[in-house]
Amino acid sequence: MGGVLALAFPDRVAKRRDASGEAWASVGGRGFRLDPSSPLAREEWLAVAETAGMAAGARILSAAPLDLAEVETLFADRIETRRTADFDRETGAVRAIRERRLGAIRMASGPDDRADPAILSAALLDGVRTHGLELLPWGDGARAIRNRAAFANHAVALDEGNLIARLDEWLPPLVEGRRRLDAIPSGALTDALRNLVGWEGMRALDRIAPADFTSPAGSTHAIDYGADGGPRVELRVQALFGLAEHPVVGEARVPLVLSLTSPAGRPIQTTRDLPGFWAGSWAAVAREMRGRYPRHPWPDDPAAASATLRTKKADARRGEQR
Repeated sequence: MGGVLALAFPDRVAKRRDASGEAWASVGGRGFRLDPSSPLAREEWLAVAETAGMAAGARILSAAPLDLAEVETLFADRIETRRTADFDRETGAVRAIRERRLGAIRMASGPDDRADPAILSAALLDGVRTHGLELLPWGDGARAIRNRAAFANHAVALDEGNLIARLDEWLPPLVEGRRRLDAIPSGALTDALRNLVGWEGMRALDRIAPADFTSPAGSTHAIDYGADGGPRVELRVQALFGLAEHPVVGEARVPLVLSLTSPAGRPIQTTRDLPGFWAGSWAAVAREMRGRYPRHPWPDDPAAASATLRTKKADARRGEQR
């Protein structure tokens, strides 16, 4: 009887969804309900003949039992094997699943050890598109480029909205063959941003928001465009001797926030007005530094002195060699 009903009403073939036998899922996608006290509630499969109600929880009035072997024999041509991938936001990883389905009923499922790489890549892309760019393992280099682009006031657009809109242009090669976002090398993200911006865009970025500041002493220091208070540079105060004007960046000539340190790298002063520092509190700073670091030069007029990162003795030797 079950086989006859199944062939007559194939979309009403149903599989039990809970231990009580009250909830059932049908091949056609409708949900059925059965009195848990019915002898049929213990069955795994039913061929449903009659139901009452049109809602998702229509009540089963009459049905006959089926077993799995009958289902697989009767509907062998309708049973499909599907391979899917689910993205986990918490881990940034995809879980590949292989399942057998009869219409809306999932007959069996388990891990897919031979998942299609294209399905995995698509799941990772959709995960980033849905949950945002912060799931990606941005390294210092990539974050620096994005911060510089933000400072450049969209002369180079690397904001989240633009990167998400162009996701298919730059992210697919980075997720190819991977199951986790954190498996992407941070350097690869930096290269992807550079390629997305292009040569002309990087030239504009270097002009408006240079990556580094070169001191009068010749030392190079990274500019932190993501720092609180504006673009910031940390360097030894002696590297700025001889500089009478405050360094600026950008078309708006934004003053750099200078975090000045001692020869040992300890903070001395933070300033946006270097000439004011030289003319003001420098005298007190210099007196303290002469006591702590007597081997280094601490001129009374730093704006007119020569920048150096060496000791007085090393500078003297260098002068003799010249």
